[in-house]
Amino acid sequence: MVMALVLMCGCSGYHAGSAFREANDFSSQGNFRASLRTYEKIMERYPTAGDRALFEMGVIHAHPGNAGKDYRKALECFERLIKEYPESRYRYDSERMVFQIDSAMVKDAKISSQLAQIHTLQQEVKSREYEIAALNRKVEALERRASFVLKGPADRILIEKGKRRLTLLAKGRVIKTYRIALGGNPIGPKERQGDNKTPEGIYTIDSRVLDSRYHMALHISYPNEKDRKRARRLGVSPGGDIMIHGIKNGFSMVGELHTGSDWTKGCIAVTDEEIEEIERLVPNGTVVEIRP
Repeated sequence: MVMALVLMCGCSGYHAGSAFREANDFSSQGNFRASLRTYEKIMERYPTAGDRALFEMGVIHAHPGNAGKDYRKALECFERLIKEYPESRYRYDSERMVFQIDSAMVKDAKISSQLAQIHTLQQEVKSREYEIAALNRKVEALERRASFVLKGPADRILIEKGKRRLTLLAKGRVIKTYRIALGGNPIGPKERQGDNKTPEGIYTIDSRVLDSRYHMALHISYPNEKDRKRARRLGVSPGGDIMIHGIKNGFSMVGELHTGSDWTKGCIAVTDEEIEEIERLVPNGTVVEIRP
C-alpha cells in the first residue's frame, strides 16, 4: 500500500519549488549524492519543508539503483520525520515506508545467508575432489532455477493473482516469470467499472500503448463476452482499459518495491525494465489467462 501512495504523490514542490526541482533532477540523472546534498540545504534554508526533504531523502537512500543504497539511513530519515513532524502529511507514508524497509532488510539478510551457503558449497567442491562432479551437478541445477534464458516470442501469458506472478510461455515452456502488483481490490473477478478488481478469464493482447502514463503498456481484451453478460445481469458497466503496464511516469526509481502492495485500478503492474522486456517478447494476439 505504501508504494501505491508513493506512486500517487507528485514531485512538484509546494515549498522552495526550484530547490526541490533541482534535487529531483539530480535524482532522475542518477546523481544521488548531489540530490541528497540539495535536500540537506533545503532543510537548512526552508525548515517548514523539512518533512518533505526528509521523506525524499529516505526514498533516495532506499533506491534500488543507488550504488550507495543504505536502508539504515533511509530508516533514520523516516523515523526523524515521524518524530519531529508529527502533523506532517508525510507521516503516514513514512510509517509505511519504515515497515517496507524493515521487510526488505529481512529479505536481504536471507539473501546474504543463501549466498554464504553457496560460498560454503563452492569451498567444499575445491577441498573434496572426489565430490566435484556431483556438487557441480547440484550447482548447475540451482543456477537453472535461479536464471532465465530469454527466448521468444511468447505465445501465452499466465497471470496467477493469488501468487502475484506473471509467466511468459512459448510452446508450453516457461520463458520468464515476474512479480506483479494487482488492482487495489484483488479478490474475485472484475465485475464493474471502478471496482479496482483485476479480471479473471481468457483474453488476448489486442494492442500496445507506448505513450501510457505508466511508462509502457500492453492492452488486454477485457471485457470478454462472459464479462459483458455478468455486467448486464448486474445492470452495470463492465469497465475496461485493463493493461499490463510499468510504473507511473516519474516514479521508476521505486523499482521492484512497487510489488509491496496492490496499487493499480485493476491492471497488472511490473517494473519499467520488465514491461520493456515483456513488450519485446509478447506480440499482439498473445493469449492471456488470468487465474484467481
